[in-house]
Amino acid sequence: MPLALLALAIGAFGIGTTEFVIMGLLPEVAADYGVTIPTAGFLVTGYALGVVLGAPLMTVLGTRVPRKRMLMLLMGLFIAGNVLSALAPAFGVMLAGRVVASLAHGAFFGIGSVVAAGLVAPEKKAGAIAMMFTGLTVANVVGVPLGTLVGQTAGWRLTFVIVAALGVLGLLGIAKLVPELPRPEGVRIRHELAAFRNVQVLLAMAMTVLGFGGVFAAITYITPMMTNVAGFADTSVTWLLVLFGLGMVAGNLIGGRFADRALMPMLYVSLGSLAVVLAVFTLTAHTKAGAAVTVVLIGALGFATVPPLQKRVLDQAAGAPTLASAVNIGAFNLGNALAAWLGGLVIAAGLGWTAPNWVGAALAASALVLAVVSGALERRTAGTHPGEVGGRGDVGGNGGSGSPAVAVPAAGAVPAHH
Repeated sequence: MPLALLALAIGAFGIGTTEFVIMGLLPEVAADYGVTIPTAGFLVTGYALGVVLGAPLMTVLGTRVPRKRMLMLLMGLFIAGNVLSALAPAFGVMLAGRVVASLAHGAFFGIGSVVAAGLVAPEKKAGAIAMMFTGLTVANVVGVPLGTLVGQTAGWRLTFVIVAALGVLGLLGIAKLVPELPRPEGVRIRHELAAFRNVQVLLAMAMTVLGFGGVFAAITYITPMMTNVAGFADTSVTWLLVLFGLGMVAGNLIGGRFADRALMPMLYVSLGSLAVVLAVFTLTAHTKAGAAVTVVLIGALGFATVPPLQKRVLDQAAGAPTLASAVNIGAFNLGNALAAWLGGLVIAAGLGWTAPNWVGAALAASALVLAVVSGALERRTAGTHPGEVGGRGDVGGNGGSGSPAVAVPAAGAVPAHH
């Protein structure tokens, strides 16, 4: 794997830390600003919605900017947002800081996925994407638990100062390790938009929203659930987040490995298992041992879906993958926002701290249904057009839009990608 993937992983580490660390600090932030925990949950929802909006916006703005320079600019925006969060005098200002930081998230992972996939041979694309996302998962083993511990002992504001420093490290890593990549010639927004006419691209994004949303329904409220139901001390949440992060690392690497071999079966297994484990979590959350094991499984199964879903979008939008890839990162966070909101609703309705687990199970099961539909459509199309790879009549995977596929070569075919 090229050394440039390490730089992308460093940036992903910083972004992953700021995205997830807030979940372990919701009680502290809520108390500091005098708001309820469900209200503080808007810091999760707001960040996620910022990713959803920022992914296409920043990607479109960056179409005429060389990819390395755009990645550096995105890290600069990330740093600014976290500094604002650390200094925020009021809840609304902190929410604004979270949104500013989130604007960099989707485009960074979207562009980074294309770059990662383009640096390796076609049969190693999912593995390269998984390598970049390893930074995000390792953040949950190292960055998030340490950030939570710092926030609980020295104040949550210091946590965001440290996160901003991680952003600086990521910026320097990209500047040093990512090669100068020329912007692909002939990039046109209309070609990128044409990918969204492909029903398989839309189905993959819907799977992303629902599948990963299932994870966030449970994990957003992990702190009050574990302290009020399982009986863990506040300080034990740090170690539970470490377990969640270890599960994420394992699931991400396994998902990347098997997505290059059998992508759709990997999705069927991971989504189906995730739905079952989330449902079971409503029972296991009442014991410390059961809760700890289940948290690991949620992390593993949830992130086992990430490389195959991202590769699915890249494959189906192969002629113009950049915008579709970034929007799919936004789809992960749309799922996060939806799940955090629904989880807050069922808690506020008095259904108990474990109620978000049922929400998560329903979301993951819905994603599995869409995966089965997507696989069936692909088999039917392949049978109708046996001479076409993947059953797609147009090279760009644009659902027969007729758009020329010469704008951007397929991911993995060009050493200067995403």
